[in-house]
Amino acid sequence: MTALPESGRAWHLVARPHGWPEPTDVALRELPVTEPGEGRILVRNLHFSVDPYMRGRMNDVKSYVAPYQLDRPLDGAAVGEVIASRAEGFAVGDHVVHGLGWREYAELPAENALRADDSLAPLTAYLGVLGGPGLTAYVGLLEIGSLKEGDTVFVSGAAGAVGHQAGQLARIKGAGRVIGSAGSDEKVKLLIEEYGFDAAFNYRNGPVGEQLKKAAPDGVDLYFDNVGGEHLEAAISALNPFGRVVLCGAIAQYNSTEPTPGPRNLALAVGKRLRLEGMIVTDHYGLRPEFVKDVAGWLASGELKHHETVVEGIENGFDAFLGMLRGANTGKMIVTLNS
Repeated sequence: MTALPESGRAWHLVARPHGWPEPTDVALRELPVTEPGEGRILVRNLHFSVDPYMRGRMNDVKSYVAPYQLDRPLDGAAVGEVIASRAEGFAVGDHVVHGLGWREYAELPAENALRADDSLAPLTAYLGVLGGPGLTAYVGLLEIGSLKEGDTVFVSGAAGAVGHQAGQLARIKGAGRVIGSAGSDEKVKLLIEEYGFDAAFNYRNGPVGEQLKKAAPDGVDLYFDNVGGEHLEAAISALNPFGRVVLCGAIAQYNSTEPTPGPRNLALAVGKRLRLEGMIVTDHYGLRPEFVKDVAGWLASGELKHHETVVEGIENGFDAFLGMLRGANTGKMIVTLNS
């Protein structure tokens, strides 16, 4: 067997952020690399994901996923190559997706890894369009949002990892009109010209409510919320009777240091008989085989397009995370490790 590396680098959380995370809140440290135990594999990570939900895990609060521990490595989705295995069904050279990102090497139970088939799509796709963000869009739109043919669909954060896929899936599945919001004129152009949105607007160019009303003069039937705040309030006003809201994320408030007020017009939900439902993608992993089959087909046919923003080098991982929180990415933000 080829000699294993003695150590590898991993990002650690060393302080709880107050507001926006700072470089002093994290540290890149060396960790020993050990041979895998029985039923386990050792993976050399090739790419790892940075995602909005990770900001919440940096706080010491109870949530749907445990907070990161101080002076311990961060984690998240990653894809890599098996370099040592003591698990049946996994061989050296296999590519796998797992949950120990933010590091160069990961030793883990084989049962916590899934095969990544690079004949279906590039490996980075398993962190985005064929990974958690893609499954989130798929489940949110079709299961939680109960998309109906002819619906007018509004997606906030529509150029991000989840949003750009949610909008395209709405179009593929027969929505009558798809509207997106994004944070730059360039992203708005991308939504319309490449992703096939019927209308889009730059939320920095004016009040969201006014821009949404112009884009959806006949109202909205389904709102996919990745932003919260002003966007959610505007959507509630624009929703038609019996409209649905998929509460997927609220990135507008993740770095707030004070409690964020709720939508001031929430009472409209009563008269309009609206349904607002939160979602966590881990509740729906049973749909993954169906999701991968459908999305791989749409990718192959060209019906579904996707973008990735790739940052090179583990040493730039935290900068990539901050950039994602600020909207610097188009599509999925990914950190590629130098081999």
